[in-house]
Amino acid sequence: MSSEETRRRFLEAAGLAGVAALAGCAGNGGDGGDEDTATEGGDTATEGGDEDTETETEDGGDGARLSWHAGGTGGTYYPLSNEFKTIVEANTNYTLNVQSTGASVENVGSLSDGSADFALIQNDIAYFAKNGTGIETFEGNAIENLQGVATLYPETITVVTLEETGIETLSDLSGATINTGDLGSGTQVNANQILEAVGITDYNEQNAGFSQASEQLANGDIDAAFVVGGWPVGAIEDLATTNDVRIVPIEGDNRDAVKDAASWFADDTIPGGTYSGVSDPVETVAVQAMIATNAGVSADVVENVTAAIFDNLDDLTIKTDFITVDSAQDGMSIELHEGAAAYFGE
Repeated sequence: MSSEETRRRFLEAAGLAGVAALAGCAGNGGDGGDEDTATEGGDTATEGGDEDTETETEDGGDGARLSWHAGGTGGTYYPLSNEFKTIVEANTNYTLNVQSTGASVENVGSLSDGSADFALIQNDIAYFAKNGTGIETFEGNAIENLQGVATLYPETITVVTLEETGIETLSDLSGATINTGDLGSGTQVNANQILEAVGITDYNEQNAGFSQASEQLANGDIDAAFVVGGWPVGAIEDLATTNDVRIVPIEGDNRDAVKDAASWFADDTIPGGTYSGVSDPVETVAVQAMIATNAGVSADVVENVTAAIFDNLDDLTIKTDFITVDSAQDGMSIELHEGAAAYFGE
């Protein structure tokens, strides 16, 4: 299938029928990581083997069970969410059930219908959802109950290929077969926007989560893949242990063009040594990961969960250089929940 048949116009993504379908779809956002949404141990509902995902948050009382939707196991959202789970449960009387999902777009649907109390999403996807724009799914279907808690860390746009493909620059992607992420996902939105911004129109588009994209690269089924997530991304780490990978830079005029296309893109750098065999730093762009909730979760619950996390950041091992109290409202793209506002003094 050619790009003329599959590529989406600026800030569009297809494959989802509507907001009501989001909670059941497999489209990932910035950190889908894997099409398989089962958690470790074969549990298809929540981390820890608990299939009952009902929550009891209205009174904010002791022992409330909270549902936290993360991302695929091949990305950063899922392990980070489980660190949040450990911190929250150690410092409150809440039980946090972490569920592996397709990430941002799917998680917005779960927050919208109340099946999730908290979720990790991209700040650009949050803006699209709240304002009913940007993605076909959200056009005319603004998620009015979506509210923000805190921004966390850069969601790096990583364009990964293998050395053997000969792809060294974005221009080399012309005519290539590219995995742009799951249909309807935040990754696909970012990928198609970047390709359009730099004038790449001739390409064959494939759509799958990070782990499957890694397998496609290893098997020679695709030439390159877009991955959106905090480095290091597990799926790329795994690929780099068995293959000679190259990270394609987004730099110079190309980076300027991407940032001109959308204000939520910011400069970012993948440090040298992040992935095996990639010794030099690679310039790129990023959006931001954030914690979101919905207006139906009580102010006490949101404030208590936020306090538990941000009062105990020393207990984190993931993204510790980025997640801080001082930066927790940088890039916040939607209205803040009153419980988060109370904690941060907004």
